[in-house]
Amino acid sequence: MKNEKNCIDACLACLVTCETCLTSCINDGRKECASLCRDCADICVLCARLEARDSKYGHDLHILCAKICKACAIECAKHAAHHTSCKECAEACAKCAAACEELATAKA
Repeated sequence: MKNEKNCIDACLACLVTCETCLTSCINDGRKECASLCRDCADICVLCARLEARDSKYGHDLHILCAKICKACAIECAKHAAHHTSCKECAEACAKCAAACEELATAKA
């Protein structure tokens, strides 16, 4: 149960951070970063919802969520030195990816 709660918490934190970063990216014209933040926020909320209801499809979704979170973390890290929102987003995405991978491995 601890791994499940950690994953849900990480997904929800990542969702909020991605939405904040998305707004900043749109305002500053960082299109690729904005696109990844949008995808990441969407997959994180879905992952948290399916995990909360113990969906039989959770395992597959955790793997996809980790993949998208890693991509978002890499893109946001490119801008982290100049944009606090990207720095925070990269950190939250990396944490979420790790939590999703851990849970996917545990449930395999």
